[in-house]
Amino acid sequence: MSDDIARKTAETAKLYFRGVETEKPYELWKSFDSGLARDLSMFITGQMYAREVLPHPMRQLVAVAALTVLEKKEELELHLRAALNVGCQPRELAEAIFQTAVYGGVPAMNQGLHVLRKVLKDQGLWPLGEAG
Repeated sequence: MSDDIARKTAETAKLYFRGVETEKPYELWKSFDSGLARDLSMFITGQMYAREVLPHPMRQLVAVAALTVLEKKEELELHLRAALNVGCQPRELAEAIFQTAVYGGVPAMNQGLHVLRKVLKDQGLWPLGEAG
């Protein structure tokens, strides 16, 4: 493992997951296998999420849309919090979730909006104002 990847992993994790109080995936993985947890974290956070091809907010909108369509509520909540941390606006997140109705169906979209509303309430960002 290179020092550069370890540095990128720490920086990216801090950017995305600051203030997130739910169990982070790394913590779950580590409870089963610390070596594998490190390897997964280095790849996912230190290499994939640290890439600069897509800006962090755009990368999170992609993650939010994918997780909404896949109906992965727990992971969606984590990534909605990360999206807010990297500068996504609540209305942008809602719009990304609305877009998923075309590909994942209205029930998946509705579930995603429920998760978004919960996260926004937790963050003191609900209800949305007109400019929201």
